Amino acid sequence: MIVAICCFTFAALCSTVRLLRGPGLADRIMALDVTLICLMGAIAVDAARRNDTTYLVLLIVLAIIGFTATVAASKFLELHQEPASRAPMSDS
Repeated sequence: MIVAICCFTFAALCSTVRLLRGPGLADRIMALDVTLICLMGAIAVDAARRNDTTYLVLLIVLAIIGFTATVAASKFLELHQEPASRAPMSDS
């Protein structure tokens, strides 16, 4: 179980680097989502190690917040993204 927590910690650190350095807003949103999922995984492993169900409510709340934030951010990107220049289509 310690190995799993270490792997989640390493993945969270990598995604935090992407969060800070990400070239675009979409990259940062995905990195934040991955960081949240790593945190949730580490909490789940710790709850299993302790054989305690107290933190399961926390996992549900984090999942709802993460999903809502990702959907809201994707809608924001969709509405505020500049339209791509389109090449004229040929009739062939």
